[in-house]
Amino acid sequence: MNVGMIIIYVVGGLSGVLSAGYLLVSLPAVIIWKIYRCIRYGYTLYQ
Repeated sequence: MNVGMIIIYVVGGLSGVLSAGYLLVSLPAVIIWKIYRCIRYGYTLYQ
């Protein structure tokens, strides 16, 4: 296999893993933060 293709595969794989990991962490964090603010300060979930 060509070395350039391996580098492209690795970069593409890492970008996919990093973006999926970011979504996996950030979405629940935002939901938990909104629920916390709703309970603590009485805000609605849309503020």
